Amino acid sequence: MDGVPEGGMRCAVCKGKGLCGLPRCPIVSRFHTQTALTPVSSYMGASPSVFVGSYNYPEVRGGPLLIGDSDKPTDWIREGLGIEEIVGLRAATISAKGVIPRMKASMQEIALSSRPLDVEVAFERPVSFDLKFDGVLTPIGRSGVVENLDVIDNAAVPRVVDRVTSDTDLGATDGVRELYTSSIDVYQIQNILSAGLLGKKPTVVPTRWAITAVDDMLGKAQKKEIGRYPPIEEVLVFGGKLYGNQIAVLLAPGGWRYEMVEQWRKNSLWAGTADVIVADGEGEKAKKGYSPIAGAYYSARLAVNEYLAGIRRTAQILVVRSVSGEYWAPLGTWVIREATRKAMQAPPERYQTVAEGAMAISRIIGDEAWIPASTLLPRLKTQRRLQDFF
Repeated sequence: MDGVPEGGMRCAVCKGKGLCGLPRCPIVSRFHTQTALTPVSSYMGASPSVFVGSYNYPEVRGGPLLIGDSDKPTDWIREGLGIEEIVGLRAATISAKGVIPRMKASMQEIALSSRPLDVEVAFERPVSFDLKFDGVLTPIGRSGVVENLDVIDNAAVPRVVDRVTSDTDLGATDGVRELYTSSIDVYQIQNILSAGLLGKKPTVVPTRWAITAVDDMLGKAQKKEIGRYPPIEEVLVFGGKLYGNQIAVLLAPGGWRYEMVEQWRKNSLWAGTADVIVADGEGEKAKKGYSPIAGAYYSARLAVNEYLAGIRRTAQILVVRSVSGEYWAPLGTWVIREATRKAMQAPPERYQTVAEGAMAISRIIGDEAWIPASTLLPRLKTQRRLQDFF
């Protein structure tokens, strides 16, 4: 892309996953600074969720995530925590790791519970600070190999969770959808899927895959549902901001289509000395391959589809995400999901034409640099509606 350093483009697509081949991401390595945390050999306290790594799949390791505070992003937002406070909270988090056959029963008990369970963990060696970031996962400050693990609490399992996870004739996708429509939030569903509790042949799933898989499964299901509804009748524009992530959403009349344009402003987290812009989209047919925008693509799609399903309408969707230097630490794709949900909860601006809506997006985002990257916008501008002929 003209004017964009190749390294900047690679960083914006990689987001710390190590695609460059370096032993440690040069961008996130700056977070490995002095810390007040001292090595620990044991832990007694709450475990609200589980974590499964993806290294050496399928021979992965996993176990309980150990943290005495809330593990849900919606709680952090409600409490008004800033980026620095979230990073500090997550720096103290420990990922307790072991081979899956040994850890699976305890992991599943924790994942099934609607509240954190108390655990006792002894580690093979003292656990030291090793904060890790990437674009999908919520940061984890420490990790250690488990010598002994005991769950010393009883799980509180919602009836629908017990029923769905006990049904070996129910596919994983159907199970995810049933839990979601029964008001189990996506964060617990991700844990349930990751712990190997869903499907006809349940399998433990790395956490980073489970996060995107749940967003994708639900987004696809909503896409089919929304496609049966009548289209909206005017152009709607929504805007919302969370932790330096500015989201603008344009909904236009027509059958369901989706495009996301992601703009990393110059000198922001994954960009260099010039803006980096990546775009991707899909129509009524199933999307092929994994999006170059990564998990953010599916998180934003889910949030907008939730809105359309709620009003029982379909639309053509254009989402623009602009990331400023204010977003100085990657917190995970939950930020995009919740930022887009925040945008869709705000009263929309209403316009007669797509051109007016595009101008509104540029005002919300702060510039027009996103426009050349969009392939959906020119289509929307030239598309004529039935009422235009009367």
